Amino acid sequence: MKMENTTEGTWDSLPVKLNDGILQTLEELKFTHMTPVQAACIPLFMSNKDVAAEAVTGSGKTLAFVIPVIEQLLKRDEKLKKMQVGALVITPTRELALQISEVVEKFLQRFQQFTQILLIGGSNPIEDVEKFKEQGANIVIATPGRLEDMFRRKSDGLDLAASVKSLDVLVLDEADRLLDMVFYCVLNTILSHLPKQRRTGLFSATQTQELEKLVRAGLRNPVRITVKEKGVAATSAQKTPSRLSNYYTLCRSEDKFNNLVAFLRQHKHEKQLVFFSTCACVEYFGRALETLIKKVTVHCIHGKMKNKRNKIFADFRAQKSGILVCTDVMARGIDIPDVNWVLQYDPPSSASAFVHRCGRTARIGNQGNALVFLLPMEESYVNFLSINQKCPLQKMPPVADVVDVLPKVKAMAVADRAMFDRGMRAFVSYVQAYAKHECSLIFRIKDLNFASLARGFALLRLPKMPELRGKTFPDFTETTMDTDTIRYKDKNREKQRQKMLAELKDRPLLPKKNFSRNKAWSKQKTKRERRRKVATKRKHDEGSDVDDEDMKELLNDTRLLKKLKKGQISEEDFEKQITAGAKQKREAASLDSSNEQDV
Repeated sequence: MKMENTTEGTWDSLPVKLNDGILQTLEELKFTHMTPVQAACIPLFMSNKDVAAEAVTGSGKTLAFVIPVIEQLLKRDEKLKKMQVGALVITPTRELALQISEVVEKFLQRFQQFTQILLIGGSNPIEDVEKFKEQGANIVIATPGRLEDMFRRKSDGLDLAASVKSLDVLVLDEADRLLDMVFYCVLNTILSHLPKQRRTGLFSATQTQELEKLVRAGLRNPVRITVKEKGVAATSAQKTPSRLSNYYTLCRSEDKFNNLVAFLRQHKHEKQLVFFSTCACVEYFGRALETLIKKVTVHCIHGKMKNKRNKIFADFRAQKSGILVCTDVMARGIDIPDVNWVLQYDPPSSASAFVHRCGRTARIGNQGNALVFLLPMEESYVNFLSINQKCPLQKMPPVADVVDVLPKVKAMAVADRAMFDRGMRAFVSYVQAYAKHECSLIFRIKDLNFASLARGFALLRLPKMPELRGKTFPDFTETTMDTDTIRYKDKNREKQRQKMLAELKDRPLLPKKNFSRNKAWSKQKTKRERRRKVATKRKHDEGSDVDDEDMKELLNDTRLLKKLKKGQISEEDFEKQITAGAKQKREAASLDSSNEQDV
């Protein structure tokens, strides 16, 4: 079934009649007309069909399942008891779960016979158990991890497996994300507890086409609904809202942050989301933006935050303007009112995440803008997105009035070791994320200019990491200061650091390994040498005696290795002599063994 994205008439034009309480709530919320996905899904879901719905992000999918969920519970022959779960909504992030819970809460004000519970991370699970036992829950809205944990809480007095036996409706929101490998095992565990006789709905902006995944989620002959944007040809199947203006801009690594700051300063009075690829980048650049963008509220959200996320999210939603610096934890389904710009400082690791990020703006028919910052070598990603994700981008001219703010970021690192540490972690995490990019033919780590990248991160020196080992970077000028002298502003942290430094000073110094700078680390050490050193250390640690023969062989191997390093023998000769020695040893051991048997 395919429908064009136009307004589909008023609620009373549905082929099924909605409960008066639902209609009154819709009127209060000022939802006078349906969106296409609502018009398509609600009648089917209410008439006991399984539904797999794909519609552009921001098209009103939440109401498309919340209304049928309440209608299904109202139709039950037997009223739900306090501890009986009639509907379960699973969604990948706590922000999205919180948002759905708020929508459900508005409807339940007229249906006080039903209770709902929100089960998400960031709070104490025992508190959730106690709340469930005390209030019960007919509708559960949850993230997969916390829900799975609740099924294991029988010893704490909660038998969730028994509660879900009465389940009528299961909804998987952002279904493609829930059905991928990250949640595979967790979702399988949850589904194993649910009754087979139920209605199931899958909702997403980028629906998976793999039938097995739908079957795993328990759909029987699902009705597949694809809602198209008005005026978009069926073959192009655009996945972003038609009122979204999608741009890209090209700049070198060292200019990227300066361009971002200039752009944000020019759009101070607007509401903006800035996506980074890693939690460490959010921590580092988010702190820098707090200092550099004056008179603007800057919030940061990423997946490693525990208790603060819900409050930060609620605060930003309520604001008229401001900046939210985040990772892909905010990419899906999140409905933040009046977002003017979605800025992607780093392209996401998967192309589908690009579409979801852009969809945080231009929601429910509103105008919106998205901009991705690309390196010149990454420009072919634009063509890839156009073909792979049906997401065309137009080139934006370079940002005007760019000022070099990197010296200020360096000064922040010198003033506080915490900022220095954040920069080093951000750089390492960025390189690691880049190496794992889904489009590895476009985003190739060997093409990265590490010196330019380090300048763009305003680093005082380069971190020690395998990707940089054995390389020299004449284009990057390290600070002349001793970075060990940079102190933490936090006096307790600095006290701890000084204590640790004093302890290290008292330890006996081990001789430094003298590796030549121009050779890759992997070529300086053979695997054989490393294995031998580990084996010798293990024997020493266990207190076992190394017999004379073994010691003799070890000394011989060490001599050969020294010759190899000095260039006195070739690698081929080294391998031959090592192998010959090992063969002689095996033959000797075999002879000893046969002599023992003869005796």
